[in-house]
Order: sequence, then C-alpha cells, then structure tokens
Amino acid sequence: MGLADYLVRAVVEEGGSVRDVAAAHGVSKSWLYELLARYRRDGDAGLIPRSKRPRSSPTQVPTELEERIVELRKTLLEAGLDAGPHTVHFHLGAERNHPPSVSSIWRILSRRGFVTPQPHKRPRSAWVRFEAQLPNECWQGDATHWSLGDGTGVEILNLIDDHSRLLVASTAFTTIKVTDVVATFYEAAARHGLPASLLTDNGAIFTNAPRRGRSALETELDRLGITHKHSRPYHPQTCGKIERFHQTLKRWLTRQPAAETLTELNRDLERFVDIYNTQRPHRAVGRRTPTDAFNARIKAAPTNPNLKIPHHYRVRHDKIDSTGCITLRYKSRLHHIGVGRAHKHARVLVLVADLDVRILAPDGELLRALTLDPTRDYQPRRR
Repeated sequence: MGLADYLVRAVVEEGGSVRDVAAAHGVSKSWLYELLARYRRDGDAGLIPRSKRPRSSPTQVPTELEERIVELRKTLLEAGLDAGPHTVHFHLGAERNHPPSVSSIWRILSRRGFVTPQPHKRPRSAWVRFEAQLPNECWQGDATHWSLGDGTGVEILNLIDDHSRLLVASTAFTTIKVTDVVATFYEAAARHGLPASLLTDNGAIFTNAPRRGRSALETELDRLGITHKHSRPYHPQTCGKIERFHQTLKRWLTRQPAAETLTELNRDLERFVDIYNTQRPHRAVGRRTPTDAFNARIKAAPTNPNLKIPHHYRVRHDKIDSTGCITLRYKSRLHHIGVGRAHKHARVLVLVADLDVRILAPDGELLRALTLDPTRDYQPRRR
C-alpha cells in the first residue's frame, strides 16, 4: 500500500478529516483533495502515480532545428574541427537571428548520444594562466612531426600570436633547419608585423644557449630588439598554447586525404590557416575568430628605441654564382652583391628589409650584412 492509498482510506474508510490527516502526515490539503477526487472518479486506478510532463512545451526546439544542430555537429566532426555546443551555437547564429541557447544545444546533443562523458578535470581555480594583453606582444613557436601518405616523416613549424591565437605561420619541411626558422619568422613578420617577444623551447633550431653559442634566429632577434624567451627544460606547459594548437592541427589533418608530397601538405596547411584564422571561433578569445581578436586592439612592437621598423620585407632562397655574387633587384634596377668566391655555388638565405640586406648560409652563419647603395650596380665587399 502506497502513501496515496493510505491517506485516501484514512479519510474514506476511517472518517478522518482532510485537515487532520494532511497535517498528521505532512502533506498539503490540496493534494489530498485531488487524490480523493481521482479515487471517487476512477477508483483504485486513480491513485496510480501519473507523469508530470506538461501537456505542451511552447519553448521546445522544433524538430527541423534539432536536425540542423545534429547535422552541424556531424559536419564539423567530419572536417576535424571543434564541434562542441558553443561552436555549434556560433555557426547557428550566423544562419538565424535567435539560435537556441548553448545549454539547449548541449541537451539535444546529449539526448542524441553525441556527448561523451569525460573524467573530472582540474577546477579552473587551480589553473595558473598567462596571456599577452596585446596582439604581437608575444608569439609562440614550436615544431611538430607529421607523416605523408607513404609514411615519410616531415616536420611542421608553427607560429601563433599569444593574445589572439592568430596562426601567423604554418609550414612543412622535410627537416627544419635554422635558416628555415629565420625565413618563416620574417615571412610572418612581413604579413603581421614584428612581435615584441618570441617564446620557444630550447630546441637546436631556436637556440644555441645549451651549447654556449648563438643561433641565427637569436642573432636576428637581438638585432631587431625582440626579446627571446625560453621554456624550462622538460616543462612544455610554458608553451602550452602552441602545444595545444598542435592537437587541433593534427586532428584536422587526420580528417583530410593524406598528402603524398610536401607541396600537397603545404597546400593543406594554407587552407587550414584560412579556416583557423577566419572561420573557426576560438574559445580562448570569447568565441571570436583569431583574426577578429587580432584586429580588435593596437599592436605591440619591439622595444628597441633605435630600431627603425622596415616597411618592406623580402625573404629569398638563392644560390651564389661562380663569381661569388648574388643579384638583387631594387626598384627595377639589378644590383650585384659580392659574397666571396669561397662560397660559390652555395645555397643561401637572403633577408631584405628595405635597404638592409643580410645573407645567411644554410647553417645560419652570417656571410654578409650591408645597406644597399641604390646608386651602384655592384656592391663590393669592404676590405
């Protein structure tokens, strides 16, 4: 016998008053009156517990919209992109004026079996987090490994802006050399401006400090007045933003047809840069795209007071001819720059910032630095 049966019989069969029976058992009189009415109308069947679900739900998400939410979730997953409720809400907001709330989308995805329970994570209060206040205040750089379709191993060099998460560079190489890092950095600076600082780990392509030397990257950063910061050995959390970015990139690459050559992989990376920077909402910057976050504030710059920021950058891979020279065109006029016959036929990296020219060997050695004289065809070496 349930409580409802007992209360009804106490009133009907034992003659107790509704007020006294309700007070004695801690229930409301209105509920007991309702039980009595249902018992007199339906007998014992009227005392069976009934569903409390409302007869109508005016605010329920329409079936058509629910199917669109599921479709967006599948499309984003197949593309290797974030597909959480916040991201789905962002894309729905681009399609219609009043999308369902994030919590409603989460409930729909949970009910449809798309949400996988995760183990309990550390509370946000336990995080020690830092973030640059301005775009170009700090860039983070790191390299990661990837495989082509035939299993050939390659390396991908990535640079991101710490404040906005803008992906300023992503390029694949067979093996990353010091000059590749320098060239990629200058190409990124030509597009987005020079950063005030650069944060990397202690890899040999970034620093020679553990070997008591200086790398080409360190030399160039010092010349530009850019602070070079390093993570502690065996502490990747310092470069956590770029480390986390590697996961996002690899998840997207896994969903694409496997690139068979380095050229195909770099084409895929160019496509990903556009998606990541201009289409994908980023949780860390308020669900904006990195491009929007990068353009929302003024840009930081190197703090060297004597540095004149160049307006024009060029990065070129060249080969020294048999006379020990390379050629460089400036304002439609060809100039010959002497490097030395000892380096003939050597591959070099040429860095041009306005009239400032620097020539580096593949190992990062500086072969020549000069200020181009536009009035002379031949730029001789000073004795």
